[in-house]
Amino acid sequence: MLKLSKLTDYATVILSYMAKDDSRVHGALEIAEATGIAQPTASKILKILVNAKVLASTRGAKGGYTLARAPEKITVASVICALEGPIALTECSVSHKSCEQASGCRIQGNWHLLNQRVSQALESVTLADMIMPSQPPHEITIPVSRLFR
Repeated sequence: MLKLSKLTDYATVILSYMAKDDSRVHGALEIAEATGIAQPTASKILKILVNAKVLASTRGAKGGYTLARAPEKITVASVICALEGPIALTECSVSHKSCEQASGCRIQGNWHLLNQRVSQALESVTLADMIMPSQPPHEITIPVSRLFR
């Protein structure tokens, strides 16, 4: 199973909260209280996102955090990369050096293709997309007669 860390999950929650009112500065304590994420954890994530240039920070009494770009310009992929590192489904997607099977592997190119498609999918989803209300799935009806063909 592909699984992101809790920190990455929390980062998307924090960024989604900030994106709903991206015109103002948000304090770490305010973000922690609004999202229900422990303040030390929220602060750790905020620092990581500043270092990755997803957020900008301002010091001082009126300081805090703002999105570094508009929500439409921040991709889910950039958030994942900030917290997890490069997006890779297999080790050989990042480096061939750590795989003992690399020299005889005939599916290496296919893993690269899969990795590329997953990365493209994550690049196509922005923070603005994440804060849009989700649409309930449309009901699909299948005639019973089609089930037994």
